[in-house]
This record gives sequence, C-alpha cells and structure tokens, in this order.
Amino acid sequence: MLVWGFAIITAVSVVLGLRLKKKRWFALPFAVLAGYLLIEIIKVPLPFWDTITFIFDLRG
Repeated sequence: MLVWGFAIITAVSVVLGLRLKKKRWFALPFAVLAGYLLIEIIKVPLPFWDTITFIFDLRG
C-alpha cells in the first residue's frame, strides 16, 4: 500500500510539473520520502541521536 501511495504522489507531481511548468512539483516526491523517513526514525523508542548513530553504524 505504501509503494502505491508513493507511486501516485510521484505520478501526480510529474503531471502537475509538466502541465504547470513549475519545478517545485518535481521536488514533492523527495520531500514526501524524506518526511516518511524522518517519521520512521522518530518512531524508534531510542533517543533520536542514538537512533541516528545506530543507523550509520550498520554500514560496516
């Protein structure tokens, strides 16, 4: 369901961006994805900075 939501937001923003010739519509999918990522990080029951440190320590 989440993938379909992102696909719909992307499709709508591309159509609006091409029709209205406004570049800001092309940034909408990235803003939505960044907002979703931030909400998911906030939902982790650790303090915010510990969560960020944990995520970047997973790289290697």
